[in-house]
Amino acid sequence: MIEQALLELQREFTKQTGHVEEMVKKSIRVLTDRDPDLAREVLEVDEPKCNHAEIEIEGKAIEIIALFAPKAGNMREVIAIIKANKDLERIGDQAVNITQNAQYLISRPPVKPLIDIPRMANIVCSMIADSLNAFTQNNPELAQKTLLHDDLVDDLNDQITRELLTYMASDPATIERSMRLIMISKNLERIGDEATNLAEEFIYCMTGDDVRHHENEGLETWRE
Repeated sequence: MIEQALLELQREFTKQTGHVEEMVKKSIRVLTDRDPDLAREVLEVDEPKCNHAEIEIEGKAIEIIALFAPKAGNMREVIAIIKANKDLERIGDQAVNITQNAQYLISRPPVKPLIDIPRMANIVCSMIADSLNAFTQNNPELAQKTLLHDDLVDDLNDQITRELLTYMASDPATIERSMRLIMISKNLERIGDEATNLAEEFIYCMTGDDVRHHENEGLETWRE
């Protein structure tokens, strides 16, 4: 019976992962497509759905622990999903923040062409998807590779911030709009951090190794 309960938990978790990834994509499309209807969809439909799913997944996980007292690998899986479930909810919150800042920007002239922010969004969405694929395919090497993208996201965030500070210094009229873009970039950087957490938690689930404080070490420690 525990196997069936775990399968149901995995299905709900997988759906939630896909949902929050789509929320991030939608939030960036609000900005790039200047779409107020899509913004309302994220805020009024997607966010409540995300919050409800988080509660449901946590409840199912706790029920598995209470009813079956899972051992070893099964317990690691349940613990990893409980932690990752919180990460997903926080990713959803960041997508909401992006959407709210985008709502301000879509009715105002653009500060500059949007190139790096959509690129950041593509990277963090790939990180979320790759982390889930690593988990479902029992592939710790893929999860480890996902960790390496976090530095690229951080570098893009720094680059975007520096560029927008230059715009603000040269034209004070752009300050508010530039600050909103900086906040969106920071939201994406935080999503990258949460996606990194996902990968780390799945590595723990698959291998029993805690890599939170040495994520750039090689894979040899898993193979010893």
